[in-house]
Amino acid sequence: MSPRLSTVILPVLRWNEGGRDRWQRAEELGFHTAYTYDHLSWRTFRDGPWFGALPTLTAAATATERLRLGTLVTSPNFRHPVTLAKELISLDDISGGRITLGIGAGGNGFDATALGQEAWTPRERADRFAEFVPLLDRLLTEDAVTERGTHYTADEARNIPGCVQRPRLPFAVAATGPRGLRLAARHGQAWVTTGDPKLYENGTPEESRAALRAQSEKFTAACAEIGRDASEPDRILLTGFTPDRTAPLESVDAFVDFAGRHAELGFTEIVIHAPIPDSVFDVDPKVFERIATEAPAQLA
Repeated sequence: MSPRLSTVILPVLRWNEGGRDRWQRAEELGFHTAYTYDHLSWRTFRDGPWFGALPTLTAAATATERLRLGTLVTSPNFRHPVTLAKELISLDDISGGRITLGIGAGGNGFDATALGQEAWTPRERADRFAEFVPLLDRLLTEDAVTERGTHYTADEARNIPGCVQRPRLPFAVAATGPRGLRLAARHGQAWVTTGDPKLYENGTPEESRAALRAQSEKFTAACAEIGRDASEPDRILLTGFTPDRTAPLESVDAFVDFAGRHAELGFTEIVIHAPIPDSVFDVDPKVFERIATEAPAQLA
């Protein structure tokens, strides 16, 4: 089966100054899903325009008809399951059931300290994520939830009428470690990875594919531990963070080769970043559009 092709549209443009056009163009180009990052700011974009993910997705939902929409990814860094659940059921309703929640444990970037807290250690992030995902699952599937955890509490939190998608909108869980992979196996309709970050600077594409194969095998094992068919959840590769960087977007042939090699590893969805001039995602917009319209047929 050929992988689906999706895109990420970073929230860097004012809605009436190109923002709306980007989401509508993604639908016209035939992408399966258009995602955006759920950050307060991100890396080299910190000192420039950066808009909120959920309001952006709400606007995108009203500006499109067929395109699936989602976050890639939301994290506990500045979200709480109770308030996030309310926003998600509203967004799922407005979109007519077109939302996917990409969700991860978060990192130690700007989001980690923006609310005034000390950045959590990797262990603390994993502990919080292990509470966050199951509680959010309950909040999106039950009318009323009361739960008191170590990190998150819900007190008769109500989410009526629930999601349009049943039993809830799908989770795409980003994970590479054992605990995160178990969460993805138990709660995810998809698993997400960006590859092995240790290989980004000095690794080779071959080493990256080997690392992705190993990650995928661990996810398969995590599914087997709970008796889940490992072929059921999708496997999503968010590109741009492997040693290949933007090389796969230099031509249609380069992308078809890249996507085909990763489809052989079991990935069912490949996500590419929409071009942003003068950034790490600065690629030729015409080539990007040709990839969107021509590559899927060549991968079929």
